[in-house]
Amino acid sequence: SFHDQTLPKEAHKLAHFCSMCGPKFCSMRISHDIRAEAQKEGMAAMAAKYREGGDLYMPADETGVPLMP
Repeated sequence: SFHDQTLPKEAHKLAHFCSMCGPKFCSMRISHDIRAEAQKEGMAAMAAKYREGGDLYMPADETGVPLMP
């Protein structure tokens, strides 16, 4: 990415924050943290939905066609 091209040393490219912001406040890190939290919340919501339904598989008729609730 352009960000990596502007950094002088390879070690700087491996940091979890950019040289403009620092480790305490970095928009790249904040974006990463928000994305990770949203993913975790989405997984928790789907897990709750499956627990609520009680069944992982839908019932089917004798031909294998799923029965709609």
